[in-house]
Amino acid sequence: MSSLQINNLFSIKDKTVLVTGGSRGIGLMIAETFVENGAKVYISSRKAAVCEAVAEALSQKGICIAVPADLSTEEGRNTLVSKLNADEDSLDVLINNAGANWGAPFEDYPESGYDKVMDLNVKSIFFLTKELLPLLMKSASLETPARIINVGSIDGIRVSTMDNSAYGVSKAAVHHLTKILAIKMAGKGITVNAIAPGPFPSKMTESMLNTFQQHVEKANPMRRIGVPGDMGGIAVFLASAAGSFLNGTVIPVDGGMHLNAIM
Repeated sequence: MSSLQINNLFSIKDKTVLVTGGSRGIGLMIAETFVENGAKVYISSRKAAVCEAVAEALSQKGICIAVPADLSTEEGRNTLVSKLNADEDSLDVLINNAGANWGAPFEDYPESGYDKVMDLNVKSIFFLTKELLPLLMKSASLETPARIINVGSIDGIRVSTMDNSAYGVSKAAVHHLTKILAIKMAGKGITVNAIAPGPFPSKMTESMLNTFQQHVEKANPMRRIGVPGDMGGIAVFLASAAGSFLNGTVIPVDGGMHLNAIM
């Protein structure tokens, strides 16, 4: 019988973790939390210099390794998968966080913007998960499952009033893909869940928050935006023994904002 002590229930110590889009925003919040709590963390992002600088900074707190790659392309995914296969015998936690947005009115939305959003937000999760499945299965069991955590958005739950139509569509797809994979992976000893963040400080939300933060906070039942511990905490829960029987869930982390049809 596993220990019911808090330190064991919520421990992620010595787990091997990949956080895509881990060099900034929500990915960085998650990566830093995992590093500080004893996990071995790989981070990936498109900009090599930024990815490597962040990994170097996080390495002052634990183990963090940079693998720069553009995951919207097959070549980029192959780079990341090859590195992990070369360095690791197994993977405990895959956090599919890398994402993109494109803002434009529906009438003017460019096909190139739509493709950029869909390729990174949906297609890359589908194929990266498929390609990393052998490594995940090596650490998987029904008693202590490997974990896949997809980062969606409350824009995939409710309809945003912002001009980012493809983003909402992509995140709704992420949520449904999470449920499909949860069914397919459970018998292999792998759980699949999604986090649906509300407004958090990030490069993606910077412009919106610079203009509308007070309005966003007023519209939120909890009257604030998210902080790093809100995101790191839910990711740790899903990756720990405490979250081992959750499967196919989409958890809004937004102070209840998805209940309001505002912003």
